[in-house]
Formats: sequence, structure tokens, C-alpha cells
Amino acid sequence: MSSTPTEHDHEHGADPVTDHVHENSWSANLEGPEHADDRDLLVRQAIEAVEHTAAGNHVNLVTHGDHGHPGEYLVDALEAELGGDVDWEYVEQCGCGGHVVRVHA
Repeated sequence: MSSTPTEHDHEHGADPVTDHVHENSWSANLEGPEHADDRDLLVRQAIEAVEHTAAGNHVNLVTHGDHGHPGEYLVDALEAELGGDVDWEYVEQCGCGGHVVRVHA
């Protein structure tokens, strides 16, 4: 697993969502304008956030509202990339229109 941003991320001016493994539960902010413009970037960084979460902890993926409910696009992508048995739960829609999905590592 790489902790550096991909070339594609640089093309869209996106900073990596994290640069280290989190040994506690945390939240990944995927609500920036770069995420609104690029659903693939949002999904890729969500996967990286889960990969950077130590076992026994969770990451709250806070997704941009422009893409709709994450159950329609994010959950399938997580399961395809990380294995079919991803432990996730939908938490809520934020007041700003974004959504929070909690994924347990």
C-alpha cells in the first residue's frame, strides 16, 4: 500500500486523504470541490482511507453530496476493492448535503 498520492490525484489538485495509518477511529473528509468534480477520486480516496485504518478501528467517510447517497456507488466499490465482506453502516446525511458512512477496519 502506498501512502503517496497517485498521479491522477495531482492532475485534479487533490491532496491525499491521509499519509499514515490511523491507530484510532477517525474521519476522512471527501467533501472538497475536487471530490464534487470527480467521483472516481472520491471512491479511490475512500478506499485509501479504509486501507489506512488500523484493525479494530473505524473511519467515517464523509462524502460530497453531489454524488447522492453513497449506498448507490461507494459501498459496491469498497466491497469490490477490499473484499466482499466490508463492515459498513450508513450514519447520516450532513446538513450541508454530504453523507457519512462508517467503515470498520
